[in-house]
Amino acid sequence: MESNIEGKVIVITGASSGLGAATARHLSARGAKIALGARRQDRIQSLADELVRNGAQAIAVTTDVTRHEEVKALVEAGVNAFGRVDVMINNAGLMPHSPLERLKIDDWNRTIDVNIKGVLYGIAAALPYMKAQKSGHIINVSSVAGRTVRPGSAVYAATKSAVLMISEGLRQEVKPYDIRTTVVSPGAIATELPSSVTEPDVAGLIGKFYEQYAIPAESFARAVAFAISQPPEVDVNEILFRPTRQEG
Repeated sequence: MESNIEGKVIVITGASSGLGAATARHLSARGAKIALGARRQDRIQSLADELVRNGAQAIAVTTDVTRHEEVKALVEAGVNAFGRVDVMINNAGLMPHSPLERLKIDDWNRTIDVNIKGVLYGIAAALPYMKAQKSGHIINVSSVAGRTVRPGSAVYAATKSAVLMISEGLRQEVKPYDIRTTVVSPGAIATELPSSVTEPDVAGLIGKFYEQYAIPAESFARAVAFAISQPPEVDVNEILFRPTRQEG
């Protein structure tokens, strides 16, 4: 079924490591053309070079998802390079957990800017092209945390819950244009996400949890590939998965 991936133009934010990089490798190996976006230009350029050496078509565009004009430029670059955009993967995210009483307001603002505004800016950048094409697929990354909250995770969980609602609203709105929507909600995955925790004591606890439970980023890439590879009349709206041993 994954032959439905071949030839598709796929834009990925947060592509310099973790989920984004693993997904870029997985999809490009199946014939997709990839536009990589992230703040770390050296990392995404190195990844793009790797994909090209392996026979894929890929470009890298420095992108801060908190800036609408940069996300728009990423999608435009993909269209200019490959002629269209078939899939937009809004993957960039932060997880700076801390108890609310510590008043980490800068962390709150960054989390909202990346996890919510970044998704909205990705939708805004890709949607006009997909409407004109009367086809496309927007994939937003939420989290298991979008359904449950624990002490210290209130702001992060709220942003990931918002991604669920945005995705469902989008699903209902884009039906006239034959655009598909998927929200992927993973549990603990081995990525750099825990490094965004700024409180040392919280970071220590999160680190231990991920060491115990986290599964490889390729698990996320396979879930994304499953959604994309479905025939056009099949719209996989939601994928929720976690490590088998993870309780919450």
